[in-house]
Amino acid sequence: MTQAQSVSAAAGTRPAAAVVAADLHETDLHALVLAQLDDDQAQDVVSIPLEGKSSIADHMVIASGRSTRQVAAMAQKLAEKVKQSGFGPVRVEGLPAADWVLIDAGDVIVHLFRPEVRSFYNLERMWSFETGEAAGGRA
Repeated sequence: MTQAQSVSAAAGTRPAAAVVAADLHETDLHALVLAQLDDDQAQDVVSIPLEGKSSIADHMVIASGRSTRQVAAMAQKLAEKVKQSGFGPVRVEGLPAADWVLIDAGDVIVHLFRPEVRSFYNLERMWSFETGEAAGGRA
């Protein structure tokens, strides 16, 4: 530890690098999720920005797998990758059936579906924030 780091630690202040790292944390997690899904050959990946629109997360990522086996494998690998990358443990729901698996990584929520289940629930339409007559305006 350098003298500046020890003085900063002793004073209880965060070094400038830590402040920058905290600001990049959300972006890095989102990029990590998208890269891992790409590596695992997820299909029809959609990222919906939620910042300022919902308090549950800053991003929602929706993707499909070709089978329950692929959905389960993608979910397990993504959860492990997020944890190994220092973003902490994630919560995973829906693994036994793997028709729809939810991964809560804090600032990024990931929904992994089999294609039939995804089209039934149609989360993209539910979470779209388009405005206008067709999206809830008066007729």
